[in-house]
Amino acid sequence: MAEATSTAVQPRKRQRRVGEVVSAKMDKTIVVKVTRRIQHPLYKRVVQMRKKFYAHDEHNQCREGDWVRIEETRPLSKLKRWRLVEVLEKARA
Repeated sequence: MAEATSTAVQPRKRQRRVGEVVSAKMDKTIVVKVTRRIQHPLYKRVVQMRKKFYAHDEHNQCREGDWVRIEETRPLSKLKRWRLVEVLEKARA
């Protein structure tokens, strides 16, 4: 009898990002701007790259200006592939 080999697929570690909430006008959705600094490949100067992510905010707890941590998840809508993990810093009123 052939020996069964264990081919269990390990779940992938989900990516996490930290960014600033730039919009919280939608219901249960926030837009998070993530900024990262990279060295330009040709000019060797440090430049900032920005990207916006749509994230799921189940309890509508975020406001513009909050700093949050988001995590990759399954597709929740046409644009949402991230979810809110925690609010790191609330915006000053």
